[in-house]
Amino acid sequence: MAETRTTREEVQAEILDAFRKGQEAAVDTIKHWAATIQSIAPSAPVRNLPYADKLPRPEELVASAYDFGKHLLAAQRSFAESVLRAIKPLMSDTKGTTPPKADAAK
Repeated sequence: MAETRTTREEVQAEILDAFRKGQEAAVDTIKHWAATIQSIAPSAPVRNLPYADKLPRPEELVASAYDFGKHLLAAQRSFAESVLRAIKPLMSDTKGTTPPKADAAK
């Protein structure tokens, strides 16, 4: 069991590392793109849009979206754990042991 857990954790770490590297590459590309656009685009005057000061900042929007996602993920985890508890009697006999697999008798 410990070997399975270690393998699972290694695979998860590799996947997370790949995501991180992909994200870093995307951020670097966006930085280069923004610098290029800034160097060739004429300076445009900033317009004062009505009620612009009432809009949330981009940082606030990102934080809010991730906070919502965190709560949504927690609710989904709670639901999945409740489902597992509900079906637990089907997965074990009265002594609390797991029934043998169907192909184990062969």
